[in-house]
Amino acid sequence: MTKHVNLPVAVIGGGPVGLAAAARLVERNLPFVIFEKGQVGASVADWGHVRVFSPWRYNIDAAAGKLLASVDWKRPDEDDLPTGAELVRDYLKPLAALPVIASALHTNARVEAVVRQDRSRIGSEGRSDAPFVLVWRDAEGKQHRTLARAVVDASGTWDQPNPMGLDGLPVPGEVENGDRIAYGIPDVTGADRACYAGQHTLVIGAGHSAINAALDLMDLQPEAPSTRISWATRKGGIARLLGGGLNDELPGRGQLGLAAAEAIRSGRLKLLSPVAVRRIERKGDLLTVEADQDGKRLSLSVDRIIVATGLRPDLAPLRELRLALDPIVEAPVALAPLIDPNLHSCGTVPPHGVLELEHPEKDFYIVGMKSYGRAPTFLMATGYEQVRSVVAEIAGDYAAARQVQLVLPETGVCSVTPAARIASACCGGPAVSNAEACCVKDEVAKASGSSGCGCGEAVKEPVISREPAVTAITACCAVPA
Repeated sequence: MTKHVNLPVAVIGGGPVGLAAAARLVERNLPFVIFEKGQVGASVADWGHVRVFSPWRYNIDAAAGKLLASVDWKRPDEDDLPTGAELVRDYLKPLAALPVIASALHTNARVEAVVRQDRSRIGSEGRSDAPFVLVWRDAEGKQHRTLARAVVDASGTWDQPNPMGLDGLPVPGEVENGDRIAYGIPDVTGADRACYAGQHTLVIGAGHSAINAALDLMDLQPEAPSTRISWATRKGGIARLLGGGLNDELPGRGQLGLAAAEAIRSGRLKLLSPVAVRRIERKGDLLTVEADQDGKRLSLSVDRIIVATGLRPDLAPLRELRLALDPIVEAPVALAPLIDPNLHSCGTVPPHGVLELEHPEKDFYIVGMKSYGRAPTFLMATGYEQVRSVVAEIAGDYAAARQVQLVLPETGVCSVTPAARIASACCGGPAVSNAEACCVKDEVAKASGSSGCGCGEAVKEPVISREPAVTAITACCAVPA
């Protein structure tokens, strides 16, 4: 939008990816403005008690690191694993306090709508030449309108948890009993201890957030031995969980899987799977959960419920924009096939940038965790590469925008059954036409003249990648963007 080059680029979100976008805009000497609905890193602070799986070296954006290095900032030990609170304290807050960023940052500023000036969704004439208008409300409730040449939405999904219903809706009684239901990873051993110690808690979900919550609850048992934990997964069972999602090559995540498996085998953690919750009723001081478990009726009385069934994007502020979103995962259409858990379940997603993030609405981009829509396993380093590419595009450096400047390490095995892993120990599924190939990846390798992908041998142990993985966000515990 050359007509409005003097207008700022608007960044929505003051988390890791939003501030990384700001650092890239500083690097490109482009004016910008940031809108953060709370305080800097508020979503990260919400799970501040959780330690991430990846060391600091993967958690600091390169451009942001350079800005911080120019001031009196002590870089954390690159091998340490920070908690969410440490990410905020030692990285996000110092970055946001830099004058070049602080001068453009609006906190407690909630963006209510993004539109083209004087044009609704159906207005086409002169649309691409019209600036964006961001309608936002400050802490006092006053509404403002800010013009922008481009918009980078890094607002994340942390405050949009999925309900427990298999159909994507709250089950009957879920909303009504919200005072006994938590979403995500509550601080059960700290600030929320009194709510869970000595209680029977049902944890629902199959990702690392659910596992973390369950294991944290177990930490209460030595001092509160009457603490009980039931863990319900909506699909599969322990074989599926150990076959893919838990046995990750990252040491912290691998230990988490081993701890969960041992807890289930010892009886300290009761696994219910697959479970479809149908109704919740309060009976006295207890919640009665009515559900189907593997085709049979299940009735369970608990004190509290923790729901960790994933997240979804808030698209309401964007309804007057022309977006191209996949109808299944609500991610940009070019990105969706790379992350759709219906198509594959490997943690590794190829690095991608502006080409995969484009929408019909020119100069508007959704990045970070929100770009993944409802798909799991977002990587923080992926978000940093996204904003590097997007900002290069906005700056007119189209060659740099299309260069992949990130080599992502492998993040783990696929979430398939052990039998399937023996038949095909890599992602991609079964070969399409070559009967001698063990999987799609092997078929492609052989078609290009290589001997194969090397994954056809049966595996008895989890497949281990060659490098530690970067921070995985959403279904596991890491940083919402």
